Amino acid sequence: MSEAGFEKVAAIDDVPDSMPFSVQLTSGEDICLVKVNGEIFAFEDRCTHAEFPMSDGELVDDYIIECGLHGAQFDVRTGEAVELPATEELVTYEVKLQGGDVWLRVEG
Repeated sequence: MSEAGFEKVAAIDDVPDSMPFSVQLTSGEDICLVKVNGEIFAFEDRCTHAEFPMSDGELVDDYIIECGLHGAQFDVRTGEAVELPATEELVTYEVKLQGGDVWLRVEG
């Protein structure tokens, strides 16, 4: 069981190291998870430049994910756009690891 406002989205062991992993919230929103050095980060699975799935991109540095369409890059920790053509940051989600599962704050 988890505190209010969180939703279970995956088992920790299902999230591969250093590779984008797509999940979907019960609301239907697509989320990209990335595990880096044992820590999991979550953000919207949509590049802010051309709405291409970030889960189809790749990590080009420990904490930098690159969109597979036009090469926009974002910091997975903050969602900050760090390389053009993207200028808007990704929406990020608070992650909680509990009981072997990945939980995301979806409200509150």
